[in-house]
Amino acid sequence: MIIRSLELYHIVMELKEPFTTSFGSIKKRETIIVKIVDDNDNTGWGEIVSSGGPWYSYETIETAIHIIKDYITPMIRGRAIDHPKTFHSLVSSIRGHNMAKAGIEMALWDLYAKELKMPLSAILGGVKYKIDCGVSIGIKSNVNELLKAVGYYLEQGYKRIKIKIKPRWDVDIVRRVRREYPDIPLQVDANAAYTLSDYVVFKKLDEYNLEMIEQPLYYDDLVDHAILQRLIRTPICLDESIKSIHDVKAAYRLGSCMVINIKPGRVGGLSEAVKMHDFCMTVGIPVWIGGMLETGIGRSYLVSLASLPNVKYPSDISASSRYYVEDIVEPPWTIDKDGTMKVPTKPGIGVEVLEDRIKKYIIRNIKLIP
Repeated sequence: MIIRSLELYHIVMELKEPFTTSFGSIKKRETIIVKIVDDNDNTGWGEIVSSGGPWYSYETIETAIHIIKDYITPMIRGRAIDHPKTFHSLVSSIRGHNMAKAGIEMALWDLYAKELKMPLSAILGGVKYKIDCGVSIGIKSNVNELLKAVGYYLEQGYKRIKIKIKPRWDVDIVRRVRREYPDIPLQVDANAAYTLSDYVVFKKLDEYNLEMIEQPLYYDDLVDHAILQRLIRTPICLDESIKSIHDVKAAYRLGSCMVINIKPGRVGGLSEAVKMHDFCMTVGIPVWIGGMLETGIGRSYLVSLASLPNVKYPSDISASSRYYVEDIVEPPWTIDKDGTMKVPTKPGIGVEVLEDRIKKYIIRNIKLIP
């Protein structure tokens, strides 16, 4: 592949309802859509999941545009890329900025799969024709509103409920959910809102038969998580702390967690995500695929990854209608009544990108190549 055209679409899509975590509340999803056309006139699509501010990650919309425009583009312009993995060797001198890299790499994977006339999932090593879907519920204004949301998503068929927690919105909230729904698969996500001195909170959460506690401590920590994991029975799942295969190996050797959430944007793309999956399968650490409020484009990559064999828990991959009135792909992503989502069988990411809809939400169109 030689890239003939590279464009970034900076878009903003309004969420159906605010999504609140320990970071704050989001009412609109700001993201960047990547469009790459190769010398055979195939089009590949990707999504950069960084947000408007440095909350989940230091990366933002503006840093991603800067890195792609001023560094990545000069490195790949005119270069033959025989495989998406080649991209990483071309940009290996850029430290960090995984979300920017991932958006470009995803589009290259879409192109590569279309060249081979194969579904992306099959190329990555997927073995499932449908995936198990869970849902992530943000912090609500009161517990009754949360219970109502839990009931609604269970009726929709989701196989696992995840609720966001933060200090003073934790043990009592979980107790109420468990009282109403004693047998559902339930996990909590702290988004790094606690410190090791809060370990008593997690000892109390041990009582509620949770599937896992996601990223309870500092966003870059492995050592304190290892201490906490030895103090509690509930499996710790790491998210923000895992940015590469090196972090996975360190977490394994330290005993920092028992489960890992793989987000392709956070780790720099599909190549690194597959490496992490494969290592975890070798050492017996189950994984699942996390989401970042993606549009239908980014969601397609999550679905393909979730078809891999060591994805043992329902992933944060919900229907398009969970967040958006209308998606920018056709068909929109839907879940069946049994809480599963079909893995596409068409070449590439398996859905059609609706450019007319992208233009409805566009703020900037940045043409970088030619």
